[in-house]
Order: sequence, then structure tokens, then C-alpha cells
Amino acid sequence: MISIDGSEGEGGGQVLRTALALSLVTGKAFQVVNVRARRARPGLMRQHLTAVQAAAEVGHARVVGDTVGSRELSFEPGPVTSGEWTFSVGTAGSATLVLQTILPALLTADGPSKLLMEGGTHNPLAPPFEFLTDAFLPLVGRMGPCVEATLQTRGFYPAGGGRFSVVVQPVRALQPFFLRGRGNLVKRGITVLVSQLPRHVAERETQLLRELLGWEEHELRIESVRNSPGPGNVLLARLEYENVTEVVCAFGEKGVRAEVVAEKLASDVRAYVDAGAPVGEHLADQLMLPLALAGGGGFRTRTLTMHAKTQAELIPRFLDVRVKTTPVEGGLVDVEVVRCEVR
Repeated sequence: MISIDGSEGEGGGQVLRTALALSLVTGKAFQVVNVRARRARPGLMRQHLTAVQAAAEVGHARVVGDTVGSRELSFEPGPVTSGEWTFSVGTAGSATLVLQTILPALLTADGPSKLLMEGGTHNPLAPPFEFLTDAFLPLVGRMGPCVEATLQTRGFYPAGGGRFSVVVQPVRALQPFFLRGRGNLVKRGITVLVSQLPRHVAERETQLLRELLGWEEHELRIESVRNSPGPGNVLLARLEYENVTEVVCAFGEKGVRAEVVAEKLASDVRAYVDAGAPVGEHLADQLMLPLALAGGGGFRTRTLTMHAKTQAELIPRFLDVRVKTTPVEGGLVDVEVVRCEVR
């Protein structure tokens, strides 16, 4: 059984989610202590417990410590099987992160799978649904599987209540790829989502974004969300290049002026465009895992976050690969998955 200290690296839920995903694929059991030790409220929260339960169901696993607040967990997986499941977080906790916990195993399962995910779809501490569908899943598709996600209801923090479905058509083995350049810009646009808030909030954001970025009026639009259980304001910039699509997002918060949110998005968009690297900092850590499962491939990114560094350290504990990072010109980093020699 692999022993993991949850206080290592980023010290949050990613350590647990990555371990669960790798355990399902490799069949290797693990035990983690100090779960989410570096968070204000350590231990399993509802979102993390749902990820554990989803992994256990998909992988017919034996689990000890799967309760809210638990700081220790052991997970012994059985065979992964395809099927139809519904997984509900029950709070505004991220349903997209629950999906990313079990998706790697389903990409090479014995048949197609259908999932219904319920919970938060637009959470400041997780990839929003549009990041999943436009930035992450197309790259997964480049590796062979077909994964289609359909949004039914947006669930904003703190109300949650979102819902989306996912259909996974697996392959026998993932194919590696390299992503070193973006290619030419094909299309760009910004969508400002508002739910149960005055429209002038979105209008102020779009006006300032046009001034800060110099984009055309037709490249920004406002979408009023009608069926979400709670209020929300999310700004989504979509930058489609020939080889990759990046989704940059900013989240409105209670007590934070609309102009501050717009300035944050504009700053992050400029940073991505100016860097020249195809893979953004949030996509980098998410892309490492499927490439590791493919046994090769790589990409160029601007910088490695603590989440990415944690991924790179945890992956070799389950797989016979290592994640090699090489600084290149312009302050960028080339990331490559390399197979370890078996002696």
C-alpha cells in the first residue's frame, strides 16, 4: 500500500483526487494521512467525500475513513467497470473536480459510461464547466477517447445546484501528444454570466473589458442565467488558437466591485497572450495526469503552480514515469512525461 502525506505539496484536495485517479487506473492501494492539512478546515469536506465515493463505486473499492472531517483514508481498488452513475456533491462544491477524479479510469474502461454530475459548476476554486468542455476535454480527445459534456443547470457558489451530463467513449490505450505552440489565433470572445443580479453589473464589466483589452464590441456578450438556484457572476474569456483553446475566468464576489473583477480577467488574459505558451497554468496540472497514463507526451507552459508541482511529484509513486521540466527561453517551461527504465 502506497503511503501519502496529505500535507505535502499543495496540501489540499488535489493530493487526494490525484491519488484516487491513479489508484483506479493502476489497481494500487494507498493510504493518505493529514488529509487537506494545509487548509483552514482540514479533513474531508463534502466535495472530497463525493469524489472518494464516486471512485469507490466506479472501482469497486474497499474504503476506510470515508466520512466528513476524516483526516485519514485508505483506498483499495477493485476492477474498474463502465456504467451509468449519478454523483451529487450536495453543496456548491465542485462537480467538475469530482468528474476529473474518476474520468481517467473511464477513458480506458471496458465500455462506454454515462454520468450525471450535480453540485457546483462555477466555483472560484475549481475549473468551471466551460473550461472543462473548451480547454481540457478537446485535448483528452486528441488522445483517443471521446468525452462529451452537456450542461443542464449552472450552479454558482455558494448556492450550488448545478447539473451536467457526461458520455465517455473509451479506448484501449491513450495516445501521447506534444503541444509546444498555439498556432494562429482563430477566434476570441468573452461571456459575462449573471444570475439573480442587476444587469448593470455585467454592463460595467463588459464596458471596462473593452477599454482594457481593446476588443471589438461583438466579441463580448452578456448572458443572463435564468434557471440557477442562486446568484452568480462569472467572466469567461475564450481564446481559440489552431492547436489549443484557453479559457480564462474571473469570479464576482459579494462586496467586490464589478470593475475589480473585470480588471482581474483582463490582467490574466494579457498574461496568457503575452507569455506565448500554449498551456495555461491551470490546464498544466490537469494535463499531466492523462499524459502520464499515456506514458509520454508533453507541453510548454508559462510557469508551474504548486498544484502542477504536486502532480509531478505524486505521479511517479503510482506509474513508471517521471515528469521532466526544462526551462526554455522567455521564462517558459517545457514539461515532458518520460518512461522510467525498468531494471
